[in-house]
Amino acid sequence: MLKINQLSVNIQKTPILRDVSLSIETGTMVGLIGRNGAGKTTLMRTVMGLMPYVSGSAQIDGVDMSTIEPHHRAKMEIGYMPEDRRLIPDLTVEENILVPAWASKIPDYEARLAWVYELMPEVAGFAGRKALQLSGGQQKLVALARALLCGRKLLLLDEPFEGVAPALCQRLMDVLRVLKAEGLSMLLSESDYSHSAGLVDKVFVIERGQIVEKSLT
Repeated sequence: MLKINQLSVNIQKTPILRDVSLSIETGTMVGLIGRNGAGKTTLMRTVMGLMPYVSGSAQIDGVDMSTIEPHHRAKMEIGYMPEDRRLIPDLTVEENILVPAWASKIPDYEARLAWVYELMPEVAGFAGRKALQLSGGQQKLVALARALLCGRKLLLLDEPFEGVAPALCQRLMDVLRVLKAEGLSMLLSESDYSHSAGLVDKVFVIERGQIVEKSLT
């Protein structure tokens, strides 16, 4: 589903990722583990087309992503949940979830939204509230719901448990288990193994922009 080969990324001429290679088989969940500043967010933003890369390649479902404009990722059924959520404060929860549908003209968005609400009924419960009225954990759920609206094939989840209360962490893990059982491919980043150890099929450890360890759970 996702194949990254020898990917190098600079920010203002400073190397951030150095010859990173990893792969995600269809229907599996892969963990990307590393401390803050290790390069996890840069890797995900590069896959989403939000950052250019110096060398290497990234392919999704066999497609070279260097040929795809960033805003076309949603049409390719790729969902992205950024660490900082990136919700629009003055829009309602439902409006935030529907932003990808509006931008990409997803034809069956109503059925997809109904599925998201069935999966996460608590999100449906505060669908009419503005995003700025939610707690940090609730905003994480909304960011996941938004990613799921278009992410039918691949989900990139950047630090989904960061700053979330234990009860909501458990709820997020429950949702991810359901998605995994349904065969969705996922890349999940985390600073340690505290939440993802029981979820992921494979783990890559990243340090200073390089993959230093790969292990199977």
